[in-house]
Amino acid sequence: MKHNYFSVFCFTSILFLPLTAHAANLTLTGLDVLERDGFKPLEGKRVGLITNQTSVDLNGVNAVDVFHKAGNFKLAAIFSPEHGFRGTEEGGAYIDNSTDLVTGVPVYSLYGRNKQRPTPEMLKDLDILVFDIQDIGARFYTYLTTMGYAMEEASKAGLPFMVLDRPNPIGGMAEGPVLEPGISFFTAYLQVPTRHGLTAGEMAVFHKANLKLNLDLNVIKMEGWTRDMFFDQTGIVWINPSPNIRSVDAELLYPGLGCFEAANVSVGRGTDTPFLWFGAPWMKAGKIAKRLNKAGLRGVKFSLLRLTPSKDIYEGKPCEGVKVEVTDKSAVRALDVFTHAAYWLREYNGGDFVLKPEEIRKMTGSGDLYGMLEAGKKPAEILAVFEKSSAAFRDGTEKFLLYK
Repeated sequence: MKHNYFSVFCFTSILFLPLTAHAANLTLTGLDVLERDGFKPLEGKRVGLITNQTSVDLNGVNAVDVFHKAGNFKLAAIFSPEHGFRGTEEGGAYIDNSTDLVTGVPVYSLYGRNKQRPTPEMLKDLDILVFDIQDIGARFYTYLTTMGYAMEEASKAGLPFMVLDRPNPIGGMAEGPVLEPGISFFTAYLQVPTRHGLTAGEMAVFHKANLKLNLDLNVIKMEGWTRDMFFDQTGIVWINPSPNIRSVDAELLYPGLGCFEAANVSVGRGTDTPFLWFGAPWMKAGKIAKRLNKAGLRGVKFSLLRLTPSKDIYEGKPCEGVKVEVTDKSAVRALDVFTHAAYWLREYNGGDFVLKPEEIRKMTGSGDLYGMLEAGKKPAEILAVFEKSSAAFRDGTEKFLLYK
């Protein structure tokens, strides 16, 4: 029996294929590979699954349903991240523990009040922890922080850890500064660039090595994915990873436009175009759009768009704003867009534009952007510092890459 709350994602347009029929242009996720091969690494084990609504197989069936019907191991616990088991909660909303009504399996929230790590009590009767959640490629998106925390707790408990790998939906490019030493928050934890360019499996390999974890780690690799691919080239069923990430273009722009949440600027929450637009009632948006179009930013174009958000910052207030249209995914550098936009917001709007120094340090992972903007530095100077940091990361992490 399938969970009725996942069935909404199984649209009639999905082509249902046997897992052995791997078309040339179709990516098999780690879940697909594990299912195709009969779940052999999990045989006889009591399994804890860290998952949410994005964890579906080739046929659009959620991992909880897939695991429950496998028959050769026991799904003993479910762990849910930010946005909840179904992915419907807004960012920052605390979520309580519950029980899955179909299987009777306990669902432990890893985004409850003061609780973001699995506890020894949650792990004591398990033989292995399995992670299967679709990330979006930005360090301050919290799903891979949840994975990192769980890896650390599994290491302490002597519990093996498995990652069912999924694509980095915005490709394998790294962009922005590596997280500075001394910064450690749920949204600023992993020692990677703002746009990290890694899959969940690669991040797990990196995190284990970076912290020197004593952990039995097994990554079930994808088949048919390369680093130059975007999510819409994989054939994997699209499910919104969170309520306001509704397209690959939004994922692509999120590592940049998401940084406006460290400022008094709307990113389109409460509109039809979250993370494809930014605005404020006081913004001189027409001038900023013109400047951005002249800035040589590749793969994007900008236009004036007035919107009135229905929630979040500036709820019910008409906002002058800038619509961002992606014209070439492979060329987009979202943090470049944000850096240029922040510079011109300061130039044209002065004190109306407020960038919070500690919050933007968490988002970008570095104090350089705020400090250099305050010092009057131009975008090119700021981005040169960012590029130096991300280039060093790229050179030092090739040994952790699982795909070409």
